Amino acid sequence: MLTVSDISLIFSDRKLFDDVNIKFTPGNCYGLIGANGAGKSTFLKILDGEIQPTTGHVSMNPNERMSVLRQNHYDYEDQTPLDVVMMGNEKLFEINQEKNAIYMNPDATDDDFMRAAELEAEFGEMGGYEAESEAARLLQNLGIKVEQHMDLMANLTSGEHVKVLLAKALFGKPDVLLLDEPTNGLDIQAISWLEEFLINFENTVIVVSHDRHFLNNVCTYMADLDYGKIKLYPGNYDFWKESSELALRLQNDQNRKAEEKIAELKDFIARFSANASKSKQATSRKKMLDKIEVEEFVPSSRKYPFVGFDQEREVGNDLLRVENLSVEIDGEKVLDNISFILAPGDKTAFIGQNDIQQTALLRALMGDIEYSGEIKWGITTSRSYLPKDNTRDFDSEDSILDWLRQFVLTKEEDDNTYLRGFLGRMLFKGEESLKQVKVLSGGEKVRVMLSKMMLQRANVLVLDDPTNHLDLESISALNDGLKAFKGSILFSSHDHEFLNTIANHIVVLSKNGVVDRIGETYDEFLANDEVQAKVKALWA
Repeated sequence: MLTVSDISLIFSDRKLFDDVNIKFTPGNCYGLIGANGAGKSTFLKILDGEIQPTTGHVSMNPNERMSVLRQNHYDYEDQTPLDVVMMGNEKLFEINQEKNAIYMNPDATDDDFMRAAELEAEFGEMGGYEAESEAARLLQNLGIKVEQHMDLMANLTSGEHVKVLLAKALFGKPDVLLLDEPTNGLDIQAISWLEEFLINFENTVIVVSHDRHFLNNVCTYMADLDYGKIKLYPGNYDFWKESSELALRLQNDQNRKAEEKIAELKDFIARFSANASKSKQATSRKKMLDKIEVEEFVPSSRKYPFVGFDQEREVGNDLLRVENLSVEIDGEKVLDNISFILAPGDKTAFIGQNDIQQTALLRALMGDIEYSGEIKWGITTSRSYLPKDNTRDFDSEDSILDWLRQFVLTKEEDDNTYLRGFLGRMLFKGEESLKQVKVLSGGEKVRVMLSKMMLQRANVLVLDDPTNHLDLESISALNDGLKAFKGSILFSSHDHEFLNTIANHIVVLSKNGVVDRIGETYDEFLANDEVQAKVKALWA
């Protein structure tokens, strides 16, 4: 059990947390949610002791072990993946290193060998003799091939680094597991395996993620960071979101009687409890929902931006034809002889073995990278682009207001009042519209890019991992905006719900061609065993 007692944190003259008291218990997965800047990652660092709170303390039961997923992708470059994973249990790894050093020492004494015998006994009690096979299984399950296990970390791709660090965090059955954005950089198969792992994990998990589908699948509680407090809600993300929105509507309805509001809340709880039977976490989650009290419903203080796209004209008969497209990056061919056709109205999700392939394709389609082959857009198409790397776009001294002005299409829009109102709906209030674009945070830059795209009114939207840097509220608003868009969309994403609710055309990329699935949702694509076998063979 992990206990948080009277935790407060004053950071840069701002109180992030105020007298937080929580018990995180075994057998549960807690999704820590909150707006960008609320302090989710900071709270995880308090839990693992990296940051000391202003008041209060964190405690665990004696002999329990905490494991943390850290995003230190460039550490351990001179280590092997197998050794890095085993470092997840620090004490076990140190014992193994010490006893091996004794055996390797030609001048070891009898006392040294007595010490080695003690270490062997402790090593065995901690499950050390099964540790290497467990570490190897974790790596294989996450898609790291056996022949890579004894290679150097320096020779792995960035995506493979992520998988090794995740395996390190999961290794050795920790009592408390802290995961900050664990699905970032993972492929479809790895995310699916991680979901199953966490669903069956018997100890305590606390996870920060912007992937709503992931939170819905693995969480038994949501830990909502709001108003400087953290409040626990039984159930998954959808339950928290819908209950919070319902509570806000009822709070704002001054004309309804208290008894009617209570009745509606109770009806909502009953309906959601019944739906919980469809979940993989059904039994435990339904029991929790059955116990929830109406008084626990609190409206969230978080704000949703408005994201809505219009097209100035519709696409004609042709959208896009790609023939024999190849792309090289730093002398390595990442796409080879790719061909596909997109039709007007297609909302196409591109899925690759790695992010490099998806980004290379979208950059080629937008003329932002050299390629061979043919790309032919329909003559009636107009395109608006959100790149994954927007560094060049914001290399400017301009304010948000002035930067956005270059994309207006009418004289009416070229007006400070109009643009300030437009930015206000994207949560840039008052003087925030005068901030220089070069100093914006990652999430703010994406919201500004989305503002640009809305002003352009293109009939084709091209988005490379658009949920990157966004909080859950902005992701939800963008998701709704793209679902409602009448034009065509080409995009990549790691967000399962985003993919499933937007795409009606799936194109799987590889160095050896594509798997092209027209008129198929993402869930239908995943459920098709024959198609998944083709994808596996393509990526082999």
